[in-house]
Amino acid sequence: MSPKQTDRRGFLKNSAALAGLAVGASASALPAAAAAEPALEKVDELHLYGERSHYVTAVRNGSINNPERRLKDEQVAFGLRTPIQDSVGMITPSSLHFTISHGFEPPDIDPQEHRLLIHGMVDRPLIFTVDEIKRLPFVTRFHFVECHGNSSPRGPGGDARVSLDATPQETHGFTSCSQWTGVLLSTLLKEAGVQKSATWIIAEGADEPKHSKSIPIGKAWDDALVAYGQNGEPVRPEQGFPMRLIVPGWQGINNVKWLRRIELVDEPYMAMMETSRYPSMRLDGKSRWFEFTLGPKSVITRPAGGYKMPGPGFHEITGLAWSGAGAVKRVEVSTDGGRTWTDAQLHGPIEKKAHTRFSIPWTWDGNETVLLSRCTDDTGTVQPTVTEVAKLWGADVDFLKKSQQVVGDFNAIQPWKVNRDGSIQNAIFQIS
Repeated sequence: MSPKQTDRRGFLKNSAALAGLAVGASASALPAAAAAEPALEKVDELHLYGERSHYVTAVRNGSINNPERRLKDEQVAFGLRTPIQDSVGMITPSSLHFTISHGFEPPDIDPQEHRLLIHGMVDRPLIFTVDEIKRLPFVTRFHFVECHGNSSPRGPGGDARVSLDATPQETHGFTSCSQWTGVLLSTLLKEAGVQKSATWIIAEGADEPKHSKSIPIGKAWDDALVAYGQNGEPVRPEQGFPMRLIVPGWQGINNVKWLRRIELVDEPYMAMMETSRYPSMRLDGKSRWFEFTLGPKSVITRPAGGYKMPGPGFHEITGLAWSGAGAVKRVEVSTDGGRTWTDAQLHGPIEKKAHTRFSIPWTWDGNETVLLSRCTDDTGTVQPTVTEVAKLWGADVDFLKKSQQVVGDFNAIQPWKVNRDGSIQNAIFQIS
């Protein structure tokens, strides 16, 4: 009998006891539940636009680093992190999607006034209104967005990420997955007539610093889209309303929000973010100016840091996996610190360049252990260990611990230490 079958049989064996607990509690629980009614003054508002139960309290944490609106005791971070430990399925609610705006509040844009300009090395420069974009053929696709600094052990937010008390929100909260609706960028480029000499696009936003990003034209022709919908509603202001660029599988910085201009050019423009924030400095003094595709990555979200198991017995381990190169093909989970690995179940939909939910049954015996997960994508690339990531930098693990710079695209296997009392701690540098 496989470990999976054994754990499920154990779960079923204990289900009668669990049912007894539920019955015993019902007499006292039902009156309290029946008494919980919404305030009358809010009923009309809820009929027009629903809101979650006030018993649900998951929120983002971090900071957008706006010096004019910094709150007392506000964390130092890249932005606001998604509470992925509280997520279910593979979609992130729009209201909890992580956000990074480099210190600026989202602009308040009137969609009736907004325009998208496509110009440069094209035969027909074009200006689109939002309504004109929505009249074109559209696609709807699931894709994750991830900051290249997500999970970095150093840089802003690095201390929170490596803390023993870190939750999945601190370790992996700068990624979210949505259902995006919009027009393929290739459709717009065909309308404009791209000239043969054009090899890059420059995408620019309407935010205060006019963030712009150079992107090879091959990606623009491939699967990039101009999105105006997110999870069945218009893209929210902090996510780029009324339209944004989605560049599937690539570093988040390429997904330009509040998109207002696309210029066709014959070389990258080396904009501010490309020259000062996102090059990767190597130990030999050289830098990589352009890094795009995000590697395979996974994280157990429950049981994980910040959670305390009530005691030995059955627990369903669950988490998220993703890859910028394609679809998740396999996730393995270890419940003994990496000595043995077992395939987890992948829950659909399993989409390219999107989060994939995984789970596996586990019966905890009450002893200390370490939980890990590793992802393999459909290109055959396997999520690396911390030691393997360090080697990619031409360094050892001490470099990752002591470096003061952001360690971009950090996709090392995440270990969670389970203590005898059921508490769980971040063990990122304890298992290498």
